[in-house]
Order: sequence, then structure tokens, then C-alpha cells
Amino acid sequence: MRIIGIDPGTGILGFGIIEASSGKTQLVDAGVIRTPVKEDDAVRLSTIFDELSDIIADTKPTEMAVEKLFFAQNVTTAMTVAQARGVVLLAGQQAGLKITEYTPLQIKQTLTGYGRADKKQMQEMVRILLGLKEVPKPDDCADALATALMHAQSIRVK
Repeated sequence: MRIIGIDPGTGILGFGIIEASSGKTQLVDAGVIRTPVKEDDAVRLSTIFDELSDIIADTKPTEMAVEKLFFAQNVTTAMTVAQARGVVLLAGQQAGLKITEYTPLQIKQTLTGYGRADKKQMQEMVRILLGLKEVPKPDDCADALATALMHAQSIRVK
């Protein structure tokens, strides 16, 4: 099964595609979609939709795992990220993907065994689980891969 994981963001949206079969996972593709800060929100969201739709068409995942939002402080940031999340969900839905959402706590707990794991611990687990020589960069990319790995783990459990 091919899974695309998404770490939503407006300025930088992370994506990671893995192939999961027979209890093994391997990296297919990963990266980020960047949009200029000074562009109008509508243009930025359109860019995210178009680029993500192209990535989905090129890599052909069957399922999408999206990190749920968690913001305790900055409402403005939460609103713009929520808009990007909406575009992500739309792109996945239009591509016919099965979409599942996970909280950061669920992802950390599943991958490290500790729900309060820090970024370095998470990145190292992504590296180990995918058999990579280096931690994926930037952080948004590693977070997206963690989300995809979380989904692969949850499917194995089911």
C-alpha cells in the first residue's frame, strides 16, 4: 500500500510518500511545498492544491494520512494552517484517497512509545524505520513521513 503523509502548513507543507507491505516500509518520495509569504492567501492555497495534486498523480498513493492541528497560542497561524489543511483534504478527496487524521500525540506515541517525544527523537525514528542514512530535511518533511509511518503502523494493528 502506498501512503502519503502530510504535515500541513501554508508557508511550508511537508509531504512524504512510503510504500508499506509485508510489515516493511520504504521511502518513495518526500519533500515540501513552499509558498511565498507575501503572496495572497488565495494564491498560496491554489499553489498548494495544484502542487499536491501533481504529487498525488505522479506517485499514486492509495491512502492519505494528515496531521491534525494543535495550537495552544497563535490563533492567526492556526487559521492559515487550517485553510491549508482544507486544501489538502480536498486534494486527497478529489484524488479518491482514503483519508485518516492523527494527532501529534498519537504519532509520537506510536513511533517512539512516548507521547511527548521531541523533534530529534521523532526524526531519528523516521530515519531508522525507513532505513535512511540521514534524517529527512527539513523538519516538515520528516513530520510528514512520521505521519505516513503512523498510518502504516495503525493498518498493521488492524
